Amino acid sequence: MATFSARDGQVLRIGVLGAARIAPAALIRPAAAVDGVEVVAVAAREEARARRFASRHGVPRVLADYDAVVDDDEVDAVYIPLIPSAHARWTIRAIEAGKHVLCEKPFTANADEALAVKEAADRGGVVVMEAFHWRYHPLAARLLEIVSSGEIGPVRHVAARLVIPIPNRRDIRWQLALGGGGLMDIGSYGVHMMRTVVGSEPAVVSAAARTRLPDVDRYLTADLRFDGGVTGRLETGMWAWPGLALNLVVTGERGEARVFNPLAPQMYHRLTVRTDRRRREKVPGESTYTLQLRAFQDAVRQGKPVLTPPADALANMRVIDDIYRAAGLPPRPSACAT
Repeated sequence: MATFSARDGQVLRIGVLGAARIAPAALIRPAAAVDGVEVVAVAAREEARARRFASRHGVPRVLADYDAVVDDDEVDAVYIPLIPSAHARWTIRAIEAGKHVLCEKPFTANADEALAVKEAADRGGVVVMEAFHWRYHPLAARLLEIVSSGEIGPVRHVAARLVIPIPNRRDIRWQLALGGGGLMDIGSYGVHMMRTVVGSEPAVVSAAARTRLPDVDRYLTADLRFDGGVTGRLETGMWAWPGLALNLVVTGERGEARVFNPLAPQMYHRLTVRTDRRRREKVPGESTYTLQLRAFQDAVRQGKPVLTPPADALANMRVIDDIYRAAGLPPRPSACAT
């Protein structure tokens, strides 16, 4: 097991499994901004790709394969930006090697895999965190503060509309066996946002999906019901009109809170609160990815709790699976050999 103490000045050394496109934004640049964190190694399915990644981003070591990263004594934690169908296998492998894990969303291919990861994390005594980076920005905290203050009254309805166009059919997000689908991609954020705002787990009332490839949802809607009669509406997809939508609306008995771009508010966002009057707020903060990495570091160094632990990830995956079933589609298949 890799050891890591909270001694002042000690560096949290992170290895990367896969030279994924998301890694520079989600880890490389944040690591440059967070004192005491270094990306020290990378491996990819093709060594040449790993070498290009390492050269471009200043990663000092290229290792032979993912096992070599997980087993390396000079790696304290691993970042997993692989295809969703590979998340469970490599997260469990890292946990068993004593490594802390920051795993990209969606946590796993399905809820059964998420349960296996949670059980491994419970046994392993390491930090395991799902990379729902939106949750670590002050905008998320401010929205929850507004809701819990009672300003808009008791919550009656929450709606998330999240659409990001991905027209290329060769993209991994269009491949069922790799854990593809609009709900698994941008839609997983919508499920997480709604659960977070309401603070309870929903039942799926109904769902409908449009597919572009067999069993891969290009556009999906779901109606949910939370404790206390709170209702929810999710609209999400990778191929739908309008081409881009990033909206979260919380409706209470006395008003509503509406957020444009809760996903990456550091780029631009708008928080509008309507009661008997209307106001707009801007909530400053660093990049969501930088704040997420700080939270991961604090959890490893100081034992601070994370906002997106395995138990939360399991709950999110259960809702995703239930939505797929209600829409007449199967949950994404397990493919741990990937």
